[in-house]
Order: sequence, then C-alpha cells, then structure tokens
Amino acid sequence: MLEPFEDPNHSPKPRKHRLLTNLRASFLTGLVVIAPIGLTIYLIWSVVGWIDGFVLPLVPARFNPEQYIGINLRGVGVIFFLLFTIFVGWVAKGIIGRSLINAAEELVGQMPVVRSIYNGLKQIAETVFAQQDTSFDKACMIEYPRRGVWALGFISTPAKGEINRRAPTEDDLLSVFVPTTPNPTSGFLLYFPRRDVIELDMSVEDAAKLVISAGLVYPPERGAAPTPAPDGGELVKINEKAVASTRG
Repeated sequence: MLEPFEDPNHSPKPRKHRLLTNLRASFLTGLVVIAPIGLTIYLIWSVVGWIDGFVLPLVPARFNPEQYIGINLRGVGVIFFLLFTIFVGWVAKGIIGRSLINAAEELVGQMPVVRSIYNGLKQIAETVFAQQDTSFDKACMIEYPRRGVWALGFISTPAKGEINRRAPTEDDLLSVFVPTTPNPTSGFLLYFPRRDVIELDMSVEDAAKLVISAGLVYPPERGAAPTPAPDGGELVKINEKAVASTRG
C-alpha cells in the first residue's frame, strides 16, 4: 500500500498558534459587541452622576433618601431635577408665577453684564425649545474652507434681519453650522447663499455619526437595500481574515 505523499516543504500549523488565532478572533468579536453597549452605559451613568452631584447638595437633608437608607442611590438627583422643573413650569403658567418672573427679569435688566448673559441664554432656550420653524433638521454639504473642499454641515435657519439684508448677494442666505471632529458640539456658524448649499438625504443623526467617527461610519443610502448585519459566526470569520492579513 502506497503511503500518502507529503510535501517536505509544508509544515502543519501548530495547534497552539491556531488556538491563539481563534482566541484573538473571539476577543475582537466580543469587543465589537460589548464596546457600543459599554460606552452607552458609561455615558448615561456619567451624566446621571453629574446631575446628582449638582442637584443633591441643594436638596435639604431631610428630603434626601440617602440619609435614611445609608447608601448612595444614583439617579435621585435626576428625579429631584425633573420634579423641580415640572413644578417651576406649572407655577410659571399662572398669574402669580408670570408676575414673579416679570419682576425678576426687570431686576436682572438693571444689571449690565448679567442682563446680556441672561437675555442671550433666554433667547437660545426659546429658539431651541419653542421655535416652530425647522432648525437643524437637514444635513448638507458646503464648499469650505475653500473651493473644491467640501464640508458636512447642518442647516440652522434662513438668515434674517440685518445679516440677510446687508449681504452682497441677491440670493437668500442660510445659516449653516459646521461641526468639528470628533466633537460635533463645537464648530463654526457660517452663512451661505441658498444655491451653494447642497441638502443631503441622510438624517441629522447619521450625519452626526459620520462626523464623530471621522468619516469611518457611512450611513446607508436612502432607497438602497440595507446591508444585513453580520452574525457572530460571520464576525469570527471576518476577524480571522483580518488576523491572517496582519500575519502576512
């Protein structure tokens, strides 16, 4: 009986090396699953802790349940903040509440520096929470900082008043917020003629993901068939290919 031919130049892969490769692929797969969940929980936990640290020192000790339970309950400050905000809104709707608010605003209006800060913050709050016009509901592309270079932005509102009247252009202006990467809360407020603003079909959330990820996470196009997310087995195969490619 003939013996099977064996290539003398072929060396079988060591079992220990295959084990390490499988462990590394499993680790990468677990990291893909755990990282988004862990970061989301961490951010929520941090925000709740920040609110508790700001609100609880203002709450009288006899109303703080931690004095009776003896343990730190995270989220109690958030509950107090929500109840206080609802109470203030309910009082502000009444005649007495409006009178008190008007009296306080008149007092603030007599303070030069405080008046400017208060009026600016009040106008921003009214614009964000009470404005009926569309604002920040469209993503767009604009040529910035020079021709031929495109940036992603969010359409705020049409320019009004003196800014729109004094601009040396016949077309109406749009105020566009251009965020920075990876922090989209900071950026630049720019005014562009309407014809120079290209509105995108992607949602504001998808555009924000694109900015935060520095161009790594692209949203699927509207109307295109969504790409199915790989399951655990496919993720293992993908990670194994990535490991093999890094090995040469």
